[in-house]
Amino acid sequence: MTTDRNAAPIFLGIDTGGTYTDAVLWAEGEGVVAKAKSLTTRHDLAEGISGAVDAVLGKAAIDPSAIKLVSMSTTLATNALVEGQGGRVALVMIGFSASDMERDGLKTALGTDPVLFCPGGHDVHGNAQPLDLSGLEAALPELGRSVSGFAVCAYFATRNPAHENTAREMIRQATGLPVTASHELTSKLGGPRRALTTLLNARLIAMIDRLVAATEGFLSKRGIEAPLMVVRGDGALVSAAFARARPIETILSGPAASLVGARHMTGLDDAMVSDIGGTTTDVAVLDQGKPRLDPEGATVGGYRTMVEAVAMRTFGLGGDSEITLEDGGLAPRIQLGPRRLVPLALAGVKHEAVIREHLERQLRAPNPGRMDGRFAFRTGVPERLSAGLSGPEQKLYDTLNDIPQPLDRALASTAQLATLNRLVARGLVHVSGFTPSDAAHALGLQDNWNAATGKMAAELFARRRDGRGQPIAASPEDISRRVLDALTRRSAEVILETAFAEDGLDGAATVAHALVQRAVDGNHGIARLSVALDRPVIGLGASAPLHYAGLADLVGNACVVPRDTDVANALGAVVGQVRVSVEARVSQPKEGLFRVAAGDLIRDFANEAAALELAEAEIRTLAAARAKEAGAEEANIDVLRDIRAATVEGQRTFIEAILTATAAGRPRIAE
Repeated sequence: MTTDRNAAPIFLGIDTGGTYTDAVLWAEGEGVVAKAKSLTTRHDLAEGISGAVDAVLGKAAIDPSAIKLVSMSTTLATNALVEGQGGRVALVMIGFSASDMERDGLKTALGTDPVLFCPGGHDVHGNAQPLDLSGLEAALPELGRSVSGFAVCAYFATRNPAHENTAREMIRQATGLPVTASHELTSKLGGPRRALTTLLNARLIAMIDRLVAATEGFLSKRGIEAPLMVVRGDGALVSAAFARARPIETILSGPAASLVGARHMTGLDDAMVSDIGGTTTDVAVLDQGKPRLDPEGATVGGYRTMVEAVAMRTFGLGGDSEITLEDGGLAPRIQLGPRRLVPLALAGVKHEAVIREHLERQLRAPNPGRMDGRFAFRTGVPERLSAGLSGPEQKLYDTLNDIPQPLDRALASTAQLATLNRLVARGLVHVSGFTPSDAAHALGLQDNWNAATGKMAAELFARRRDGRGQPIAASPEDISRRVLDALTRRSAEVILETAFAEDGLDGAATVAHALVQRAVDGNHGIARLSVALDRPVIGLGASAPLHYAGLADLVGNACVVPRDTDVANALGAVVGQVRVSVEARVSQPKEGLFRVAAGDLIRDFANEAAALELAEAEIRTLAAARAKEAGAEEANIDVLRDIRAATVEGQRTFIEAILTATAAGRPRIAE
């Protein structure tokens, strides 16, 4: 590759995953110019980004100034929700009662984070109830010191956001902390699920903020003066500033980008797409060249949000999945995930001496211990994010540092495991242990990390006892093969589960049925059973060639693993479009009165046509402004009118109208 870039401009795609950061240079007409990988460093994301980008620039031998657009996809928000991580936030519910917390998993999602209930909100037509924020005002000094952000949700704020705006400004002035208001994220009704979406958004702000800041800082240092875009969960591109305020929209960002990349690389219009990473496997469907979208909102980590995204099912299954044994039974089965561990082969890259010392000590012991092969260390996030720890949590956190410590020495008792797990859930501590990545290193099928510590991890795990008191495996190679077989087998299950769910069945229950299990395993009796997909599988991810090698026989169709499968997300990040939508609603609070609600605008008309005309004009203006904010060069705007009316005895009666303006266009590139 020469430095003469007088032809097509060069685009840089970056994907920051839970384990690896990928970088791709792409030019229209040329395709992938160069690609590279670097380990993701969660405590300082700039390290992983700079490692990958520097490597790809070196391979291509181009001047950084030749790059005219940078686009990034990320699985960080998805992984955080799957693993239950995120900052501590305060939820402000205006016009709701405590009983509303029982709906849509809101109480479970909130956990031990604080919640305040304030009188106020609006009715279905946007008429206000009396607002009283005195309780919130009194609590702000203390909350400002103990949380990382706020989520505000008011009753029927989608019909009138005035009370959310008032609370947001009060919180910002008193604390200076990030505030998410529910009407900024969705126009859909359903208060508790809207509150859940807002809560999760507020939790993710600090994480995505660090990612964007690290990327912008690195690009500036390298002299790359190009706009920075981020992939949203529906595959559209938005500006970095847009994503910072709405990080919840980046859940499924990486998988959405991978679908764009899968279609681009294979040319297949109809396929199941399965993307395996370190932490998760994401499965989706391509129909007629387009990804299926989830009309109800993305489900991640067990929570149904109001985020419009690719109809993607995310499973806690990856190369770095925690390996455990099924409880009970004479021959316990291997179980994988959903939690990610730092593989001991990876921990051994930086800390080989300390890892080997303790693994050797545990291998010399006459009997295996419950905590063998497990280490804990701090993630390195800023100290302020550890605010609000309980006494036992703070005590354990203080004993840990950035050097891995064996759990059989770091924990005084097994009761402390629960405390450790809470620190892991807060994103403050990593646990390292035996994973499929270690198994691959033990068998010589992967060699990018420390094979010696990976093999020792397998040897320790093989010593565990079954129900008869015998070792579960004869050798580290034996247990490693069984782990990799279990990962391929589980991969087939999650792909079939997604297919069954798309067909309207209970995916998990159907795939667990004895008949389906027999069909997948090929265990034929008098009745011969088989199960097969109607379309091929596109296997994505750096480890897809390894883990999906035996997949075709299990799913009954071909499995295509493209040449650039290891960087599908980064590639998909640079070939998308900016796309944003704005919605307006026209209702009839009483006969002859037509009320327009569009953004912050509430206006009444005596004439239906005039109300619809203003609503369309308003959302065209809002969509154009939002598309520009999202980074579009020039946006084409389409407006869809959904007018609901009833005809009774020949007389038409207006009920309501929903107008949606969608603005789409290619992102701005550097001059």
